[in-house]
Amino acid sequence: MNGKEQKRRRVGKNVIPNVATVFNMFLGFLALGFLVRGEPIIASWLILVAIFFDSIDGKLARLLGISSRFGTEFDSLADTVSFCVTPSVMVYLVYGNGLPPVLRGVICFIPLLFGTIRLARFNVMQTEKPVPYFTGLTTPLNALMIVSFMLFNQQIWGDTGDPRIALVLVSTLGFLMVSPVRFSKFPLLSFRKGKKNTIRLVALIVVLSSMVVLRGIILFPVFSLYIIWSIFKWMLDNNRFDEDVVAKEIGNGHD
Repeated sequence: MNGKEQKRRRVGKNVIPNVATVFNMFLGFLALGFLVRGEPIIASWLILVAIFFDSIDGKLARLLGISSRFGTEFDSLADTVSFCVTPSVMVYLVYGNGLPPVLRGVICFIPLLFGTIRLARFNVMQTEKPVPYFTGLTTPLNALMIVSFMLFNQQIWGDTGDPRIALVLVSTLGFLMVSPVRFSKFPLLSFRKGKKNTIRLVALIVVLSSMVVLRGIILFPVFSLYIIWSIFKWMLDNNRFDEDVVAKEIGNGHD
């Protein structure tokens, strides 16, 4: 295989994860359009699909062995649109009515402000050595909690939920994004990565399947429990992930 052919194949491989990132960004932009048209439920489902594409672009890049600085920065820009700008606009249009203009702007600005800080911090603090946790709530999870709150209430009560509860939720999630709380990463898409990963993967598959069958009603309670449990565990032992990393390194050293 000559040099030109190798270069062409590498360029082709580079496109694959970036296509997923583009879909993520496009769906976030499309959700903005539906929000402006007064259709927040459709916008919520679009954000959930955007989260799916965001979850696979990095995995595709690592699988193909083409992780790059460009991909990281491009992914963060897409996340800014889908999981920072769009949730802020959603909160402003759906839950901000009746508030004084300045207060409305400040509270609804929280997902965008703290989300971009979270993304910038992630890019700066990235290391070559993988760790089994995220520091601070991720922007996709923040967006998921906001839209799942809306879908949960729409399924149970037929409306988008109490604005007062929604605004407290948005404020709490915003501070969690820039907090030092460590949240366990989601399982690897493999049944060959140990018993703990397999159990988590099966649980995730069950949740995702239930999401489709139950139209999103299960997402809010399940991920609320995940966040509360993560905070509780961090408060009891905020170094638990460091111990896991050390144990894993020792185990690898004996292989």
